[in-house]
Amino acid sequence: MSPSATPRRASNRLLYSIGGLGAALVLAVSANLLADRLLPRVRIDLTEQRLYTLSDGTRQVLSGLQDPITLRLFYSSRLGSSVPVYGAYADRVKEMLQEYAAMSDGKLRLEYLDPEPFSETEDRAMALGIQGVPVDQSGEQVYFGLAGSNLLDDERVLPFFQPDRERFLEYDLTRLVYELSNPRRPVVGMLSALPINGDPRAMMMRVPGAGQPFVIANQLRQFFTLRDVAADAQVIPPEMQVLIVAQPQGLPDSTLYAIDQFVMRGGKLFVMTDPHSESQASRPGPTGQPPAETSSNLDRLLNAWGIETPTDKVVLDQRGAWRVRANPQDRLQAVDYLAWFNANDDSLARGDVATADLQQVTFASAGQVRLREGAGIEFTPLITSSDHAMLIDAAKVRQNPNPAQILAGFRGDGNRYVLMARARGILKSAFPEGPPALPAGTERPADFPAHRAQSDGPANLVVANDSDILEDRFWVRVQDFFGQQVATPLSDNGALVANLTDTLAGGDALIGLRSRGESLRPFGLVEDMRRDAEAQYRQTEQALTQRLEATERRLRELRQGTSAGTATPGERNQGQTVITPEQRAEIDKARAEIVATRGQLRGVQLELRRDIEALERALRILNIAAVPALLTLFALGLAVVRNRRRAAARA
Repeated sequence: MSPSATPRRASNRLLYSIGGLGAALVLAVSANLLADRLLPRVRIDLTEQRLYTLSDGTRQVLSGLQDPITLRLFYSSRLGSSVPVYGAYADRVKEMLQEYAAMSDGKLRLEYLDPEPFSETEDRAMALGIQGVPVDQSGEQVYFGLAGSNLLDDERVLPFFQPDRERFLEYDLTRLVYELSNPRRPVVGMLSALPINGDPRAMMMRVPGAGQPFVIANQLRQFFTLRDVAADAQVIPPEMQVLIVAQPQGLPDSTLYAIDQFVMRGGKLFVMTDPHSESQASRPGPTGQPPAETSSNLDRLLNAWGIETPTDKVVLDQRGAWRVRANPQDRLQAVDYLAWFNANDDSLARGDVATADLQQVTFASAGQVRLREGAGIEFTPLITSSDHAMLIDAAKVRQNPNPAQILAGFRGDGNRYVLMARARGILKSAFPEGPPALPAGTERPADFPAHRAQSDGPANLVVANDSDILEDRFWVRVQDFFGQQVATPLSDNGALVANLTDTLAGGDALIGLRSRGESLRPFGLVEDMRRDAEAQYRQTEQALTQRLEATERRLRELRQGTSAGTATPGERNQGQTVITPEQRAEIDKARAEIVATRGQLRGVQLELRRDIEALERALRILNIAAVPALLTLFALGLAVVRNRRRAAARA
């Protein structure tokens, strides 16, 4: 072999390697272009909580679009540069919108607009109701909202995207698209023994504030078409999407059958029974006295569907109990009335859209909701009592309850009682034999629907065992302001009822949506270290703080010329003008001790952060350098293996 052959072969191998890399690059680009053109909807979601995978309900809404819908995202680029959290969240919103557009088969059109200050785009954003917020003290407004419109020029707006609500991003977007594709206001029926829509008889008596509709009824009318349903109705109109049944009393079988068949046909039901209605107990009946019976139930239907709402027991809760005036003979001005309480914090289901953003809900003489043994339905608690709760006989709160006596007999059993829940599943009719017989002289309507033995699909119910969540005095204060009635909420009862009705009116597509994970996830190990470090150093910090306060107190006493109050008033006055060398030495010593103690405090606080910051740096370096380092090691190992194989082949 000639000496020049070796360099020539090395040169050929280099050319072959460069050519191979170029061919691989061309192949990768070509594959991406072909995949983007031929497989536009094929995506792989590798996030732990499937953040970018659309739910079945969203797919159902998008696949059912008949007319085009335009979504305009107004996002100020300066917001992302000034607050990086919003920049990351904006990318998340854009990616989610792109998923919606890809799933809509061209029916969903996207526009991205940057409303710069004093531009026509900013004027357009403000006209559509997009909320502007100042990003700094200069007063410049930034925007991050979504506006949607359909062919009928109906508009829906999400004024501003908050990262705190990222868990419900899919729900908010799907609801906006659903409302644009179904622009008519949902029809909601109301069947109740309570005067929710007002009491004309009381209004005729001209008593100020008497007979007015409940505040919740006025709120529901802002979003829905609210219609009364008679207590003797034989058929629930098919145009009603949601039926609210509150405090049902004495309903005939024909009306129970109408409710049953409404659910079997796919209607959504919101039931509020009660072991003791405080609302009824505080209102005079036709005879001028409150009714003797204040409990209500829908057992004929609910029990057949696998749900129980007992009316013989009332839930007491010590944690959120209201403080009320006690009887004068008890010698107490105020006492906790455990039958009236606020449910908050961990008592509210944070994974459900209707209750996630609520702060507290007030209940009064509420009972529990429970699943019957052997029931084959999905039962999801929405609101529970705290673990400082117990059950008592409902008779103890119906007739002249004694709050002090109830409090004295309270013994929390550690259980959490369900006060409100969602139920979902295939239900069988509570009237398997068909329509019940009618009283003599009563005829069925001409359009009476055919009997259905079970629900067409999974039925959706919301069941609460307290109708007093509707009563104004438990959640809202209504005041007259120059002839206008102004309602100031004290609890979130109104928002709760409106949210639940809204999710039910949205059908299965919206009911099935639940909270999702967050794309901005903290380091769990860092948080654990933070808590451990804080617990470790907090005691030392507290001791140093007490020592510092004692030293500063001694310094003030020395400056006044006395020590711990042992000097007489005359001596104290003399010490304020003349300081002895001994006192000067004590003052200097106290000052030095204060400086040293503050230095130790700073050292403790620095130590509190040192381990955390070191771990954060290590994690950042690991996240940034780990993948390249692994690839480099893999490449080096592969090169070593190939060289050894070549050497073995030559040998």
